[in-house]
Amino acid sequence: MSISMYESTVPFLLRFLRNLDSWLDKAQAHADARKFDSGVLVRARLAPDMLELARQVQIASDNAKGCVARLTGNEAPKYEDNEATLAELKERIAKTIAYVSSFKPEQFEGSETRDIVLKFPSVTFEFNGKDYVLKFVIPNVLFHVTTAYGILRHNGVAIGKADFLAP
Repeated sequence: MSISMYESTVPFLLRFLRNLDSWLDKAQAHADARKFDSGVLVRARLAPDMLELARQVQIASDNAKGCVARLTGNEAPKYEDNEATLAELKERIAKTIAYVSSFKPEQFEGSETRDIVLKFPSVTFEFNGKDYVLKFVIPNVLFHVTTAYGILRHNGVAIGKADFLAP
């Protein structure tokens, strides 16, 4: 039995974007219950040399929209990366969910062999579509979503494994 590129990306991306969105609801409720500015959570990080919550959400979003766009030969929408509140981060996630949800399985046909080239200031990565998903997208999305989870959990937000694995 084989799994399609659509099946290995879209449901995975939507699951973790939706979970992340639900954690932000719990983060806002946590801040409200304890009467502190939830912006503290947006700017929180696990260690001084790690990115803050806002960047973790932004990068997870960028990986999700970039994945489906690259695999289908489309241009991903550009977002400003200027979210400063939990509500703005939730809006970004909602836009990303809508974008990822707009793709159909047939758009991914043949994408496992599509050439994917990612250029960064100091390095260029070249993949076929399958390796891009397995060796870049999935690890990156999980890293940034897990780090966002860790930041919120470290700051007292009542989320646990069931929230992380929620369907």
